[in-house]
Amino acid sequence: MSDKNLAEWGRALAKITEEAALVILPFWRTELAVAQKADESPVTEADRAGERLILERLAALYPDIPVISEEDASEFGTPDAVGPRFFLVDPVDGTKAFVRGDPNFTVNIGLIDHGVPIAGAVCAPATGEVWFTTADGAAKRAGPDAPEAPIRVRPWPTGQALGLISHTMREDKATELAAEYGFDLRTPMDSSIKMCRIAEGSADIYPRHGPTSEWDTAAGHAVLVAAGGTFVQPDGSPFLYGKADQSFRNGWFVAAGGARA
Repeated sequence: MSDKNLAEWGRALAKITEEAALVILPFWRTELAVAQKADESPVTEADRAGERLILERLAALYPDIPVISEEDASEFGTPDAVGPRFFLVDPVDGTKAFVRGDPNFTVNIGLIDHGVPIAGAVCAPATGEVWFTTADGAAKRAGPDAPEAPIRVRPWPTGQALGLISHTMREDKATELAAEYGFDLRTPMDSSIKMCRIAEGSADIYPRHGPTSEWDTAAGHAVLVAAGGTFVQPDGSPFLYGKADQSFRNGWFVAAGGARA
């Protein structure tokens, strides 16, 4: 697919995430063997099976674009350098939720160009929902056969703003973030679904003061910005990708919907 059709890449990536979801879902809520990666995060056969399908599809459609994928990176390491355009893939974002039997896990594919996510798709296998970038912004399907509908962040509410936080966050840290970023309500949630809920106007902010990797955030970042939201460092500066010298690790960020009045 050429650059002139770049706006359609989100839909193509959405189809791949949906295919991967069909591969991953049969493993959910089963007696699944869980291994530990070098960083002590869990990995399952679902992660590996989803990644195999995604890498095959991307290689067939976009053979000239390199891919940085979580499980491959965990096993073989990340490259020392990467070109200006590449994919970031997380076949099961929220593996801990997946293993617990919770529904908040996702399949993520993001396309980076010169440090910026320019297209992406996120699928939630447990619900069938998929969010993706389009020529006009961002869209969502409630399931593989459902019609797509445009999504947009909501204005910052005058009261009772909803913040999304990590499932494992301590109460004192959650209270501290709520005071710092001005949200009244909070809901714990795993995976990049947090960015998608903000993109569709169901929540308002997700501050992350902790480690993540680029493949965790790229797809959701692309969708959120396409839906009118922001994804920046806490000081408001741009949040960029391709940090090969840092093994593609992220710093802190704030994902948010409509601006405060």
